[in-house]
Formats: sequence, C-alpha cells, structure tokens
Amino acid sequence: MNNLKSNISANLCYLRTANRLTQEELAEKIQVTRQAVAKWENGDSLPDIIKCAALAELFEVSLNDLVSYDPIANGVPIAPKGKHFFGTVTINDRGQIVLPKKARDTMNFKAGDTLVILGDSNPMTGGIALLSSEMFFRITGRDGSYFFKGDQK
Repeated sequence: MNNLKSNISANLCYLRTANRLTQEELAEKIQVTRQAVAKWENGDSLPDIIKCAALAELFEVSLNDLVSYDPIANGVPIAPKGKHFFGTVTINDRGQIVLPKKARDTMNFKAGDTLVILGDSNPMTGGIALLSSEMFFRITGRDGSYFFKGDQK
C-alpha cells in the first residue's frame, strides 16, 4: 500500500505541475477541496477510484499508470496514455542498435518489417523516430521523397 500511495503522490504532483495547475485549480476541475489534493500529493490519503479515473482522464494517462507507475524505479516521469519509454540502447561499432523486446512487442514490429527513420537535427529538439513504412505511407500517401530532398544517407 505504501508503494501505491507514493506512486499516486509522485505522479499526481508531477502531472499537476507539468500541466501548470495549482492545487486549487486541480481541485476545482475534479470537484474536491484544495486540502484533498494536498493530502493526496503528500501521501496522507488516497483519492477514491472515481477521482482516480477523473484524474487519469484529465491528465490523459491510463488509470493503471496513475496508480502503479513508479517514476523513481523507472527514472522518468509518467508518460501520456499511448506514449512509452522503452529504455536506452547503445549503438554498436557497425552503427546498429537493437530495439528492446518490449518496444518491438508493443509496437508490433517483427523481423523483416521495414521502418521509416525520421530525424530532427535541431540542437534543442533533435532526435530520431521510427515508424512502420506502412504507417508512414498511409499517412503521407507518398514515397517520402517529397519530404526529404537532398542526401538520404
């Protein structure tokens, strides 16, 4: 029960501040007192299941994650519903990475699948994203050359 309390407390506090809400504003949105929110965040009490469901919907996280996701053990805060943190990987000497099994299973990637690699080289937001080529071409209706002019190394 202590882990449950600390998970809800940490997740609720993070989600409220990440959404730039005061305890008072959150309380108004789910029709409780500011003191109730403060007690939940401090781990002094727990919201009932109806309030947990309202909180999960408000913050767009799963109910399961709201109550059981452990941000300390995972090293990252709770993610929005449908978003995942699969861990870190190391690039080997040949420039290859291995996608974690959980990522492959969750995203339904199988051996032989073709993935589109997208990149952002902006120093402030840079990164790489992978998505199935089927999804990419279904969304864009194109072969990708329209979006990526120039070198494709």
